[in-house]
Amino acid sequence: MKIKILLVEDDTNLGFVISDNLRSEGFQVTLCTDGADGFKRFNEEQFHLCVFDVMMPKLDGFSLAREIRKMNSEIPILFLTAKSMTEDKVEGFKAGGDDYLTKPFSTEELQLRVAALLKRVKIQPEKELEKVIQIGTYTFDTENYTLTHKNFEKGLTKKEAQILKVLCKFKDQVVAREVVLNAVWGQDDYFVGRSLDVFITKLRKYFKEDPSIHIQNIHGIGFKLETI
Repeated sequence: MKIKILLVEDDTNLGFVISDNLRSEGFQVTLCTDGADGFKRFNEEQFHLCVFDVMMPKLDGFSLAREIRKMNSEIPILFLTAKSMTEDKVEGFKAGGDDYLTKPFSTEELQLRVAALLKRVKIQPEKELEKVIQIGTYTFDTENYTLTHKNFEKGLTKKEAQILKVLCKFKDQVVAREVVLNAVWGQDDYFVGRSLDVFITKLRKYFKEDPSIHIQNIHGIGFKLETI
């Protein structure tokens, strides 16, 4: 089993150097160049460890770690930064980081930090979301973007399918609005928030054949998919 690492580094040259080095050690590496894209990839794939630069466009490393900690409290997170101030390190740990590597660093030190973090956790991929999910009396095909019922069949748009996948991942739990927005759009501003509300309304209509299925709006927090 190859260990999968999510590397988010906005310095393209450094990102390639780090990813090549980790691949040479047998790791499978996904490289992103900004925090928003990194969060989207985290929601699309399963990883064993995250390596984040701190100063990045769209979503900085600390903010990215906070978003990921809302979804996964176990995955190790290693920060890479040019900052060595104690208060910056404290902020990194408060954001959910497990270790901190100050630039410039040697590839050997990076390998040792990664190995140490992986030893702290059981190396086991997070359970992958099933390709075909049963929601009440509906069947959701996550790969072909279809939602079917004995009296109904609907081809979903990519955004509809992505939103439904996030809701299914947190079925019977409240998922924060910003988590859905960042996972699907890579941002959580007012305009995409309005779009999300429109998509949620559409999804509710698609499930009208089964009154036991509810997508609840938890005021001021987010949404909850449940079958009663």
